[in-house]
Amino acid sequence: MSDIITTTGLCKQYGKLMSVKDLDLSVEEGSVYGFLGPNGAGKSTTMKMILGLARPTAGAISVFGEKMNSRNRLSILNNVGSLIESPSYYGHLTGKENLRIVCTLKDVPEKDIDRVLEIVRLENQKEKKVSQYSLGMKQRLGLASALLGTPKLLILDEPTNGLDPAGIQEMRDLIRSLPDKLGMTVMVSSHLLSEIDQMATHVGIISRGELVFQDSLAALHENSHPAIALRTLNNEAASKILTGQGVPFKAQDGFLLLPMLADSELAFSIAQLYERNIGVVRIEERSRSLEDIFLSLTGTAVSL
Repeated sequence: MSDIITTTGLCKQYGKLMSVKDLDLSVEEGSVYGFLGPNGAGKSTTMKMILGLARPTAGAISVFGEKMNSRNRLSILNNVGSLIESPSYYGHLTGKENLRIVCTLKDVPEKDIDRVLEIVRLENQKEKKVSQYSLGMKQRLGLASALLGTPKLLILDEPTNGLDPAGIQEMRDLIRSLPDKLGMTVMVSSHLLSEIDQMATHVGIISRGELVFQDSLAALHENSHPAIALRTLNNEAASKILTGQGVPFKAQDGFLLLPMLADSELAFSIAQLYERNIGVVRIEERSRSLEDIFLSLTGTAVSL
């Protein structure tokens, strides 16, 4: 598949602060690209540059294979929907009336309103004034605005901010369904690792304005380095037996850490220890959590 968004050496400087530095993003067509990083890492600034809301200090941005500039920005953005920071709305108008205004601005036929309201599950609240909407409903109305016209690309900046657990789950399910349901590519930012883990197919991790990881979600999980932790009543003697069997290991905190052996290989090693009267008191499967991986990449604790 081709890349819908590509940035090359993208930088944004505010005074002496380099908010984004040499960012090379690749957002694959048909993916849900989770843009992950601590608060203040440069996520929103990057998204604003992609949308033309902030001018890059250096670097290039390509969307749909076309390098973005002041002349073609509007034609490119005709196929892009976005929800940046808090959604804008007129509280004294109904949800449907708000979407009519957006239709006029986007030059989209009003018949599209009922379709997007159904997608975000607001069809039964469309005649209600937005001032009476819950925060979750307002977020969904903002997403409905972004979906008008069926854009090929959707850019969402922290779309679950302020939602309760039920609202987060609802928004997550909705975003995850968009590539298959509507053929969209979605770029969604978050500082919540658990959220990206349950929603994205690909991940880019940014720290202090720099990209520190970019690949599929599966590749991120591969960084967990699973191992078998073995504890015996005599680790020193057990070490000699494992060495004689050619089983690699390292000692750590009273355990012997072995690679992920096949069941038959592990059973054989344990049997050898028992035969030599070395009691095995604990066997654990261990792997680094995604939080540990995030911390090692960014040096910053992640929100759960």
